[in-house]
Amino acid sequence: MGRHVMECMGKTRVVVEDGKVVEVGEPQVRYCPLFKKYRGIEEITPDVVKENVEYRMRTFGMCCDDRQVRMKDFVSFGVSEILSSAIRDGVLDAAVIAADGCGTVVVRDPEIVQGLGGRISGICETSPIENVMDQVGRENVLDPQTAAIDMVAGARKAKDMGLKRIAVTVAFADHARAVKSAYGDGAVVIAVHISGSSEDEAAVLFENCDIVTGCASHSVREEAKRRGVYTAGSKIPVFGVSDVGRMLISRKLEEIGKGPFDGAVPEDLPKPLI
Repeated sequence: MGRHVMECMGKTRVVVEDGKVVEVGEPQVRYCPLFKKYRGIEEITPDVVKENVEYRMRTFGMCCDDRQVRMKDFVSFGVSEILSSAIRDGVLDAAVIAADGCGTVVVRDPEIVQGLGGRISGICETSPIENVMDQVGRENVLDPQTAAIDMVAGARKAKDMGLKRIAVTVAFADHARAVKSAYGDGAVVIAVHISGSSEDEAAVLFENCDIVTGCASHSVREEAKRRGVYTAGSKIPVFGVSDVGRMLISRKLEEIGKGPFDGAVPEDLPKPLI
């Protein structure tokens, strides 16, 4: 099952080796309204993080040999839900995402987009898991031997596969700039897991991404406010920066019967914003 490193739940560094949690760092964010809503968690502590990761390992095999890779929508509105709906409806051909057990992978099945991306966050390093490789198709994995994570190379692979309308998730401003510089409107760039971004990084994200998630980032939320961008979701906002970004978000909102955020200041924020 190898070694898997992620930043999850309060941007806490967690290391899993051979099916066991061997390291849990200190959470940088102590409260998340989504974990409060879905898991009843009032305060994120190392023990709570460890328990949550072990829960994911037990229930759907995260970082384990029995990893499940298919799932329907987990929350009503999030990046994986936006992408899976767009692929299902033929608006996008594929999404380039990163997940445990396969690293960077080109996904054309909406349930696999949701099953991989909707169940994890902040995967930094992973090892190949044969079961995952078999289910997603080795031909779709950037590097089946190492399960490397490289979103810029993943975008290149998707284009080499002949896919025209792709979305690429990135966690770093320089990766967003590299993908957008290489492919322009041929790649929908979506920033995820960007808590802790600096003011300069936030500006680069908004200059190069089509959709930016607010996460627990103070700088990103302030940059969105300064630019007056289209906003959906009150607790963890999602910002539609470009025309295509706004279109993808609004399509999903229409599907679930909701509208864009009304602009009021939400009371239930992640704490602290970083």
